[in-house]
Amino acid sequence: MLYKKNQAEKLEDSLFKQPTAEYRGAPFWAWNTMLEQKELDRQMEVLKSMGFGGAHLHPRTGLETPYLSEEFMDRIKGCLAKAKQENLQVYLYDEDRWPSGFAGGLVTKEEKYRAQYLLFTNKPYEAGEEAQRQTDSSARAARTLNGRLLAVYDVVLDEKGYLVSGKKLEEGMQPQGTCWYAYLERPLPSTWYNHQTYVNTLDKAAMDRFLEITHEAYAKEIGDEFGKTVPTIFTDEPQFSHKTLLQFPQEKRDVILPWTEDFAQTYQEMYQEDILEKLPELIWEKADRSVSTIRYHYHDHVTERFTRAFADNIGAWCKKHNIALTGHMMEEPTLRSQTAALGEAMRAYRSFELPGIDMLCDGHEYTTAKQAQSASHQFGREGVMSELYGVTSWSFDFRRHKLQGDWQAALGITLRVPHLSWVSMKGEAKRDYPASINYQSPWCKEYKTVEDHFARVNTAMTRGKAAVRVGVIHPIESYWLHWGPESQTGSIREQMEERFQNVTRWLLFGSCDFDFLDESLLPDLCTEAGNPLKVGAMSYDAVIIPGCETLRSTTVERLKTFARAGGKLILMGEAPTMTDAVPSNDGAELAALSRRIVFEKAALLEAVEPYRTLRLENEMGSLTNHYIYQLRVDQDCSWLFIAVGEPAGNPDFVKKDPVNIVLNGRFTVKEYDTMTGRIRDVKTAKRGAQTVVNHIFYNQSSLLLKLVPVGEASGSVQAADAHDATQAAGVPGAMQAVSGASRTAESCAACVDSALAAALREQLLASGAAPKTLPNRVAVTLSEPNVLLLDRAEFCMDDGEYQPAQELLRADNVLRSQLGFPARGGEVAQPWVLPEEKTEHFATLRFTVESEVEVPVRLALEEAEHASVKLNGKTVNEKVSGWYTDHCIGTIEIGALQKGTNIVEATVPFTHRIGLEWCYLLGDFGVRIEGRAGVVTAPVRALSFGDIVPQGLPFYGGNITYHLPVSIGANGAVVHIPHYRGALVAIEKDGKRLGETTFAPYDLEVGQADSIDLVLFGNRVNTFGAVHMVGEDDRFLNPGSWRTQDDGWSEEYVLQKVGILSAPVIVLDR
Repeated sequence: MLYKKNQAEKLEDSLFKQPTAEYRGAPFWAWNTMLEQKELDRQMEVLKSMGFGGAHLHPRTGLETPYLSEEFMDRIKGCLAKAKQENLQVYLYDEDRWPSGFAGGLVTKEEKYRAQYLLFTNKPYEAGEEAQRQTDSSARAARTLNGRLLAVYDVVLDEKGYLVSGKKLEEGMQPQGTCWYAYLERPLPSTWYNHQTYVNTLDKAAMDRFLEITHEAYAKEIGDEFGKTVPTIFTDEPQFSHKTLLQFPQEKRDVILPWTEDFAQTYQEMYQEDILEKLPELIWEKADRSVSTIRYHYHDHVTERFTRAFADNIGAWCKKHNIALTGHMMEEPTLRSQTAALGEAMRAYRSFELPGIDMLCDGHEYTTAKQAQSASHQFGREGVMSELYGVTSWSFDFRRHKLQGDWQAALGITLRVPHLSWVSMKGEAKRDYPASINYQSPWCKEYKTVEDHFARVNTAMTRGKAAVRVGVIHPIESYWLHWGPESQTGSIREQMEERFQNVTRWLLFGSCDFDFLDESLLPDLCTEAGNPLKVGAMSYDAVIIPGCETLRSTTVERLKTFARAGGKLILMGEAPTMTDAVPSNDGAELAALSRRIVFEKAALLEAVEPYRTLRLENEMGSLTNHYIYQLRVDQDCSWLFIAVGEPAGNPDFVKKDPVNIVLNGRFTVKEYDTMTGRIRDVKTAKRGAQTVVNHIFYNQSSLLLKLVPVGEASGSVQAADAHDATQAAGVPGAMQAVSGASRTAESCAACVDSALAAALREQLLASGAAPKTLPNRVAVTLSEPNVLLLDRAEFCMDDGEYQPAQELLRADNVLRSQLGFPARGGEVAQPWVLPEEKTEHFATLRFTVESEVEVPVRLALEEAEHASVKLNGKTVNEKVSGWYTDHCIGTIEIGALQKGTNIVEATVPFTHRIGLEWCYLLGDFGVRIEGRAGVVTAPVRALSFGDIVPQGLPFYGGNITYHLPVSIGANGAVVHIPHYRGALVAIEKDGKRLGETTFAPYDLEVGQADSIDLVLFGNRVNTFGAVHMVGEDDRFLNPGSWRTQDDGWSEEYVLQKVGILSAPVIVLDR
């Protein structure tokens, strides 16, 4: 049990204000270098200071300590000891990188455990043909030419490309059409899999071997802490070989189908039919346009084989050993992606104690979250895990951290796994999906604000039981029927996909929470139907059939019983025409028992109106369209969490949105302020038998309310305490006391509520107050030395000739090609599997640096302790004196740049493991960008409000303090800072923190002061980001983004805006 404190009768105020470790996030802590216990211990202290409750110990690209070795396990035990000392949790991860199952290659070095798939091709193997090789981190398959021929088929298509016949050819038979060959293949070894392959996830024996190598090893070493300090083990992106389709029925493209040695046998045992006899029906549409039952059975059976071998097998081991299985499946969001990579997602969740999701690129995959949340509800699990913030880059600010986490919390996410906290930035590790949510980011000490917020949400939203009255039949099994050539089935599948997404969005944003009902899980979860429809731990008063073409007979039986008992069936669009993919009248019978509606938003929301638990209304009384919520019923109260659900718009424009929260029933209401830990009463209004709370939401707002039922005899909602009331408009009642009145500096400093401050600013401006005029430029202080990026140099190997200047990652590949080394990139083999090697080669980099000033500088570079450096021909004898951003980037004092042209030379080791990396000049100077080069200029002492890139700080990645020479009288002032690019903005006086203006409405009250300071917390996007990649809207930032080609590459710098972009609005209270 993860949330043991939830067994208490009520949520204690002290726990809400100071949540303990289990309610806090636990990032992927990337073990990506040679692991040293002293450094791991230090970083655990850093993570704790950032507000995290522990960490997932996650081997990533760059790991040098041999995986699962004695030394590796010593580090695991060392971190466990440190976690116990710090009251943290240790979350295990079950793989070396991902996807889970191959144990870093330790499983699949035995060929019998390697993945298998069926290659269906019209080209038989030919002598001299070259095999294809997949090198990415998925289980996508290719034509490897190592297979065994299972069968040959005579495929006859009609003139439109529909399947007339597809008989299996026996030896000596002559084909009437085109011959197609079915081979059972295995993938070829890949560097991503450490020169092995992915595992056969359809084979229980292979997964048993995975458990033996991985899980049993952990159990042996730290099993006594399972269920205690070690609550979970994370499995990442398990999948089978991805299914593919023909684009056109007549094309001669290879098709991949997940398969295994005994697949045909177990299929026959399940369905009493020979799948190999009718295999072409999996590929082509039938000429009579009828549905292929064998296709439906294939998709069902491969899903079941996968689920039993992987999730059920591992889940059973975890349950036996008292550790919760968590993690996420591969490709969860769409009907197509699930079908291709795992069959369906929800079936696997039956064996997860903490079902999970993966939310990359600041995505908003509502279906993904709702599938996992539904399973969690029905199986009575404690919550849902989310791996979030991945692939968002260094520039992802606190506003987006909060928004991304908030909407997921509203959809049941309780264990946040921020992606990613690097142990090291060494080599390829720094391009492993930044940012690093760790000490390398200049805002790390501020992150506790974010974690405290989500931990407080969790203390409430992990309690009780979800209040959900509506169920929706998941449509994926109808989708399987149309898994055929794109030109023939693409339109219908696209329509089904659109409907799947629409129903999800219409209900969520229409203030009607729901759960998906997975047909494969229903028989075990609902053994006896009635009204309400009890599905595991949940009960539903209404069930929606969203345009399904086929339903299982077990589903039909339960829905009929439910409807006849008085339950509400809502049939959207056409009734199902099949049962178990066979034509049937069951759908018509269900239609007769249902309320039938057109497949439209308005019709759906009107149909579910009687089954709402609440409404979120705008000022006009209509439903809002961008908020989502979760309601949970606790022992003596309910908890309501509301969040902005839509992707972030332009954050520079404050959006003020009054919302009426209309609750069915009479309640007293308290707001639990998750940003501050304060608890205050909320005034409410009556609307018949309903309770109405009016609240103002802003761009990144969320709201946590405690609802306590009021008996009919009481007659009214309890009045809020006058000293801590919240007005109907959602602005703290303290506003009435402070507006227009004299306030002390102390009272102003205490007023940190941004909404209150914004209301005061609006009042002051309306009364004629004018914003304070600030100078065009203000003095600034940098938190670290300025930096000149050195990413382009002439280069040579050993004593060879210098080659023309290139960007260093490109130069690295040139040298590797010359030496016969494999190129580096995101899919390299782990260092721990590479043989030890002596350093036989050294690369010399020659940088040309133009400077307009004489200034002492330091050179920051990797392998600094093994480097030799020259400045303008003079050897630098200084040793490594410090580090920059990460401990692996050492700094050396190299002397002073002269005015004019300077030559910096650095000779560094060059091996299979060690390559060329960008270098940096650090010092008290400015930098001016001139195309693909930077010129060193006079130091930056002042800035205008605006982008810092053209103001001498193009590559700067630290924090900036703006010193504002503004005098604020005894009545105080309101400071408004809406336009910034950085992680957050804080306001200080005499070095003391007054507050932050991180989130809209971006206001803070400040007391009397002769001057104030604004601290912009920066990021490393222009220092370590993909600064040559064209296309800033590219959502999938990955290791390849640093090595783009053709039109995706720019020799000139492509930098992002950083800074306080417009002058703050400061309004004095007269």
